[in-house]
Amino acid sequence: MNSSPKRTSVVAGIFYPREPLELKQLIEQSFRDRNFGPGRMPPSGSKRRIYGIVSPHAGYVYSGAVAANGYYEISSIDFDNVVMIGPNHYGIGTGVAIMDKGVWETPLGQIEINPSLASEISKYSDIVDFDDLAHSRDHCLEVQIPFLQYIKRNEFKIVPIVLILQDQETAINIGKSIAQTTANSKTLLVASSDFTHYESNSEAYRKDGELIKAILSLDISKFYSVLERFAVSACGYGAIASTMKAAKDLGATKGELLKYATSGNITGDMNAVVGYSSIIFV
Repeated sequence: MNSSPKRTSVVAGIFYPREPLELKQLIEQSFRDRNFGPGRMPPSGSKRRIYGIVSPHAGYVYSGAVAANGYYEISSIDFDNVVMIGPNHYGIGTGVAIMDKGVWETPLGQIEINPSLASEISKYSDIVDFDDLAHSRDHCLEVQIPFLQYIKRNEFKIVPIVLILQDQETAINIGKSIAQTTANSKTLLVASSDFTHYESNSEAYRKDGELIKAILSLDISKFYSVLERFAVSACGYGAIASTMKAAKDLGATKGELLKYATSGNITGDMNAVVGYSSIIFV
Protein backbone atom coordinates (compact mmCIF):
# COMPACT_ATOMS: atom_id res chain seq x y z
CA MET A 1 0.00 0.00 0.00
CA ASN A 2 1.24 3.49 -0.85
CA SER A 3 1.33 5.21 2.50
CA SER A 4 2.98 8.43 1.41
CA PRO A 5 1.61 11.00 1.73
CA LYS A 6 -0.57 10.00 4.66
CA ARG A 7 -3.39 12.31 5.68
CA THR A 8 -3.82 11.52 9.36
CA SER A 9 -7.04 12.23 11.20
CA VAL A 10 -7.31 15.81 12.43
CA VAL A 11 -10.70 15.64 14.18
CA ALA A 12 -10.61 12.25 15.92
CA GLY A 13 -11.30 12.94 19.58
CA ILE A 14 -13.17 16.13 18.60
CA PHE A 15 -15.87 15.34 16.01
CA TYR A 16 -15.90 11.62 16.74
CA PRO A 17 -14.17 9.28 19.21
CA ARG A 18 -10.46 8.49 18.85
CA GLU A 19 -10.83 4.94 20.15
CA PRO A 20 -11.91 2.48 17.41
CA LEU A 21 -14.33 0.56 19.62
CA GLU A 22 -15.96 3.72 20.97
CA LEU A 23 -16.21 5.08 17.41
CA LYS A 24 -17.90 1.90 16.15
CA GLN A 25 -20.33 2.00 19.06
CA LEU A 26 -21.29 5.61 18.30
CA ILE A 27 -21.81 4.78 14.60
CA GLU A 28 -24.01 1.82 15.61
CA GLN A 29 -25.93 4.05 18.01
CA SER A 30 -26.49 6.48 15.10
CA PHE A 31 -27.94 3.68 12.95
CA ARG A 32 -30.18 2.46 15.77
CA ASP A 33 -31.50 5.93 16.64
CA ARG A 34 -35.27 5.79 16.00
CA ASN A 35 -35.82 9.54 16.28
CA PHE A 36 -33.25 10.90 13.85
CA GLY A 37 -31.51 7.83 12.37
CA PRO A 38 -32.86 4.93 10.30
CA GLY A 39 -33.66 2.96 13.46
CA ARG A 40 -31.99 -0.18 12.17
CA MET A 41 -28.57 -1.62 11.42
CA PRO A 42 -27.15 -2.03 7.91
CA PRO A 43 -27.14 -3.67 5.43
CA SER A 44 -30.34 -2.19 4.01
CA GLY A 45 -31.04 -4.86 1.43
CA SER A 46 -31.82 -2.12 -1.12
CA LYS A 47 -30.86 -3.01 -4.68
CA ARG A 48 -31.89 0.19 -6.42
CA ARG A 49 -29.39 2.46 -8.14
CA ILE A 50 -28.23 5.25 -5.84
CA TYR A 51 -25.87 7.71 -7.51
CA GLY A 52 -24.90 9.74 -4.49
CA ILE A 53 -25.81 11.25 -1.15
CA VAL A 54 -25.79 14.57 0.67
CA SER A 55 -24.51 14.09 4.20
CA PRO A 56 -23.84 16.45 7.15
CA HIS A 57 -20.42 16.94 8.73
CA ALA A 58 -20.92 18.11 12.30
CA GLY A 59 -19.78 16.21 15.37
CA TYR A 60 -21.36 12.76 15.46
CA VAL A 61 -23.32 13.53 18.65
CA TYR A 62 -25.11 16.29 16.71
CA SER A 63 -25.44 14.97 13.13
CA GLY A 64 -24.36 11.32 13.23
CA ALA A 65 -27.90 9.93 13.36
CA VAL A 66 -29.03 12.09 10.42
CA ALA A 67 -25.95 11.03 8.43
CA ALA A 68 -26.68 7.37 9.24
CA ASN A 69 -29.85 7.52 7.10
CA GLY A 70 -27.86 7.99 3.91
CA TYR A 71 -25.22 5.45 4.85
CA TYR A 72 -27.91 2.92 5.69
CA GLU A 73 -29.48 3.35 2.24
CA ILE A 74 -26.17 2.86 0.39
CA SER A 75 -24.98 -0.01 2.61
CA SER A 76 -26.15 -2.68 0.16
CA ILE A 77 -25.04 -1.07 -3.10
CA ASP A 78 -21.88 -2.06 -4.91
CA PHE A 79 -19.22 0.64 -5.20
CA ASP A 80 -15.43 0.61 -5.50
CA ASN A 81 -14.77 4.36 -5.40
CA VAL A 82 -16.16 7.36 -3.55
CA VAL A 83 -15.79 10.84 -4.99
CA MET A 84 -16.22 13.11 -1.97
CA ILE A 85 -16.81 16.85 -2.28
CA GLY A 86 -17.01 19.39 0.50
CA PRO A 87 -16.38 23.04 1.33
CA ASN A 88 -12.92 24.27 2.24
CA HIS A 89 -13.71 25.78 5.66
CA TYR A 90 -10.25 27.26 6.18
CA GLY A 91 -9.59 28.84 2.78
CA ILE A 92 -6.22 27.09 2.61
CA GLY A 93 -4.78 26.19 -0.79
CA THR A 94 -6.34 26.34 -4.23
CA GLY A 95 -9.93 27.08 -5.23
CA VAL A 96 -10.73 23.52 -6.34
CA ALA A 97 -8.39 21.03 -4.69
CA ILE A 98 -8.04 17.27 -5.22
CA MET A 99 -5.65 14.90 -3.47
CA ASP A 100 -4.39 12.43 -6.06
CA LYS A 101 -2.24 10.02 -4.06
CA GLY A 102 -1.58 8.53 -0.65
CA VAL A 103 -3.96 7.41 2.09
CA TRP A 104 -6.40 8.90 4.56
CA GLU A 105 -6.30 7.47 8.05
CA THR A 106 -9.05 7.29 10.65
CA PRO A 107 -9.23 5.21 13.86
CA LEU A 108 -10.87 2.48 11.71
CA GLY A 109 -7.88 2.16 9.37
CA GLN A 110 -6.46 3.55 6.15
CA ILE A 111 -8.27 4.29 2.90
CA GLU A 112 -6.32 4.70 -0.32
CA ILE A 113 -6.85 7.52 -2.78
CA ASN A 114 -7.52 6.36 -6.35
CA PRO A 115 -4.79 8.22 -8.30
CA SER A 116 -6.02 7.31 -11.78
CA LEU A 117 -9.58 8.49 -11.05
CA ALA A 118 -8.30 11.73 -9.50
CA SER A 119 -6.07 12.30 -12.53
CA GLU A 120 -8.94 11.62 -14.96
CA ILE A 121 -11.24 14.11 -13.20
CA SER A 122 -8.55 16.78 -13.47
CA LYS A 123 -8.11 16.04 -17.19
CA TYR A 124 -11.78 16.74 -17.88
CA SER A 125 -11.75 19.94 -15.82
CA ASP A 126 -9.55 22.99 -16.36
CA ILE A 127 -10.09 24.36 -12.85
CA VAL A 128 -8.99 21.44 -10.66
CA ASP A 129 -5.60 21.47 -8.94
CA PHE A 130 -3.73 18.74 -7.07
CA ASP A 131 -3.28 20.21 -3.62
CA ASP A 132 -2.71 18.24 -0.41
CA LEU A 133 -2.46 21.34 1.77
CA ALA A 134 -6.09 22.32 1.11
CA HIS A 135 -7.17 19.05 2.78
CA SER A 136 -4.81 19.23 5.75
CA ARG A 137 -7.14 20.70 8.39
CA ASP A 138 -10.68 20.29 7.10
CA HIS A 139 -13.18 18.00 8.78
CA CYS A 140 -15.90 17.92 6.11
CA LEU A 141 -14.68 14.82 4.25
CA GLU A 142 -12.89 13.14 7.13
CA VAL A 143 -16.11 12.69 9.14
CA GLN A 144 -17.72 10.80 6.24
CA ILE A 145 -15.02 8.15 6.07
CA PRO A 146 -15.69 6.18 9.31
CA PHE A 147 -19.32 5.66 8.21
CA LEU A 148 -18.09 4.40 4.84
CA GLN A 149 -15.54 2.17 6.56
CA TYR A 150 -18.23 0.76 8.81
CA ILE A 151 -20.60 -0.22 5.99
CA LYS A 152 -17.93 -1.20 3.43
CA ARG A 153 -15.03 -2.21 5.67
CA ASN A 154 -12.00 -0.69 3.92
CA GLU A 155 -12.81 -2.08 0.48
CA PHE A 156 -13.06 1.15 -1.47
CA LYS A 157 -10.89 4.05 -2.63
CA ILE A 158 -11.59 7.76 -2.47
CA VAL A 159 -11.09 10.92 -4.47
CA PRO A 160 -11.32 13.85 -2.02
CA ILE A 161 -12.20 17.32 -3.38
CA VAL A 162 -12.61 20.52 -1.36
CA LEU A 163 -13.89 23.80 -2.73
CA ILE A 164 -13.19 27.42 -1.95
CA LEU A 165 -14.92 28.33 -5.22
CA GLN A 166 -18.57 27.29 -4.99
CA ASP A 167 -20.28 29.33 -7.71
CA GLN A 168 -22.67 27.74 -10.19
CA GLU A 169 -20.21 27.72 -13.10
CA THR A 170 -17.56 25.95 -11.00
CA ALA A 171 -20.07 23.41 -9.67
CA ILE A 172 -21.29 22.53 -13.17
CA ASN A 173 -17.71 22.20 -14.43
CA ILE A 174 -16.74 19.83 -11.61
CA GLY A 175 -19.97 17.84 -11.77
CA LYS A 176 -19.63 17.35 -15.52
CA SER A 177 -16.01 16.21 -15.24
CA ILE A 178 -16.88 13.72 -12.46
CA ALA A 179 -19.74 12.27 -14.53
CA GLN A 180 -17.55 11.91 -17.63
CA THR A 181 -14.85 10.18 -15.59
CA THR A 182 -17.00 7.82 -13.54
CA ALA A 183 -19.66 6.82 -16.09
CA ASN A 184 -18.32 3.28 -16.50
CA SER A 185 -17.17 2.65 -12.93
CA LYS A 186 -18.82 1.67 -9.65
CA THR A 187 -18.53 5.08 -8.05
CA LEU A 188 -20.55 6.68 -5.25
CA LEU A 189 -20.80 10.46 -4.92
CA VAL A 190 -20.81 12.10 -1.49
CA ALA A 191 -21.59 15.80 -1.00
CA SER A 192 -20.64 16.95 2.49
CA SER A 193 -22.60 19.94 3.76
CA ASP A 194 -24.46 21.29 6.72
CA PHE A 195 -27.39 23.61 6.03
CA THR A 196 -28.50 26.80 7.82
CA HIS A 197 -26.03 27.99 10.47
CA TYR A 198 -26.89 29.75 13.74
CA GLU A 199 -30.42 30.92 13.10
CA SER A 200 -33.60 30.04 14.97
CA ASN A 201 -34.97 26.52 14.59
CA SER A 202 -38.07 27.75 12.76
CA GLU A 203 -35.98 29.81 10.31
CA ALA A 204 -33.67 26.86 9.64
CA TYR A 205 -36.64 24.63 8.85
CA ARG A 206 -38.19 27.30 6.60
CA LYS A 207 -35.07 28.19 4.62
CA ASP A 208 -33.62 24.69 4.41
CA GLY A 209 -37.01 23.33 3.36
CA GLU A 210 -36.96 25.61 0.30
CA LEU A 211 -33.38 24.67 -0.58
CA ILE A 212 -34.08 20.95 -0.18
CA LYS A 213 -37.00 21.22 -2.64
CA ALA A 214 -34.57 22.54 -5.26
CA ILE A 215 -32.07 19.77 -4.49
CA LEU A 216 -34.73 17.07 -4.88
CA SER A 217 -35.69 18.47 -8.29
CA LEU A 218 -32.02 18.38 -9.43
CA ASP A 219 -32.54 21.93 -10.72
CA ILE A 220 -29.21 23.69 -10.24
CA SER A 221 -30.39 27.12 -11.41
CA LYS A 222 -33.31 26.96 -8.97
CA PHE A 223 -30.93 25.77 -6.24
CA TYR A 224 -28.68 28.84 -6.61
CA SER A 225 -31.71 31.11 -6.91
CA VAL A 226 -33.16 29.79 -3.60
CA LEU A 227 -29.74 29.96 -1.96
CA GLU A 228 -29.51 33.66 -2.80
CA ARG A 229 -33.16 34.61 -2.28
CA PHE A 230 -33.41 33.06 1.17
CA ALA A 231 -29.76 33.74 2.10
CA VAL A 232 -29.30 30.09 3.12
CA SER A 233 -26.01 29.65 4.95
CA ALA A 234 -25.35 26.07 3.78
CA CYS A 235 -21.57 25.79 3.89
CA GLY A 236 -21.16 23.15 1.18
CA TYR A 237 -23.58 24.51 -1.41
CA GLY A 238 -21.05 24.11 -4.24
CA ALA A 239 -20.40 20.52 -3.18
CA ILE A 240 -24.14 19.80 -3.28
CA ALA A 241 -24.52 21.46 -6.71
CA SER A 242 -21.51 19.59 -8.14
CA THR A 243 -22.98 16.31 -6.93
CA MET A 244 -26.42 17.20 -8.31
CA LYS A 245 -24.86 17.85 -11.73
CA ALA A 246 -22.77 14.66 -11.70
CA ALA A 247 -25.67 12.51 -10.49
CA LYS A 248 -28.05 13.97 -13.11
CA ASP A 249 -25.53 13.43 -15.93
CA LEU A 250 -25.03 9.85 -14.76
CA GLY A 251 -28.76 9.12 -14.88
CA ALA A 252 -30.34 10.27 -11.60
CA THR A 253 -33.84 11.68 -12.05
CA LYS A 254 -34.54 13.02 -8.56
CA GLY A 255 -33.37 13.40 -5.00
CA GLU A 256 -35.13 11.83 -2.01
CA LEU A 257 -35.06 13.40 1.44
CA LEU A 258 -34.38 10.73 4.05
CA LYS A 259 -34.12 12.99 7.10
CA TYR A 260 -33.84 16.62 8.11
CA ALA A 261 -33.17 17.78 11.65
CA THR A 262 -31.27 20.52 13.45
CA SER A 263 -28.84 20.70 16.32
CA GLY A 264 -31.75 22.19 18.26
CA ASN A 265 -33.68 18.95 17.90
CA ILE A 266 -30.74 17.20 19.58
CA THR A 267 -29.72 19.74 22.23
CA GLY A 268 -33.02 21.49 22.90
CA ASP A 269 -31.52 24.94 22.18
CA MET A 270 -33.77 26.33 19.43
CA ASN A 271 -32.26 29.84 19.27
CA ALA A 272 -29.13 29.27 17.17
CA VAL A 273 -29.22 25.94 15.36
CA VAL A 274 -27.43 24.22 12.49
CA GLY A 275 -29.45 22.26 9.93
CA TYR A 276 -28.54 18.72 8.87
CA SER A 277 -29.93 16.79 5.95
CA SER A 278 -29.57 13.30 4.50
CA ILE A 279 -30.53 13.05 0.84
CA ILE A 280 -30.01 10.38 -1.83
CA PHE A 281 -29.96 10.82 -5.62
CA VAL A 282 -31.74 8.04 -7.51
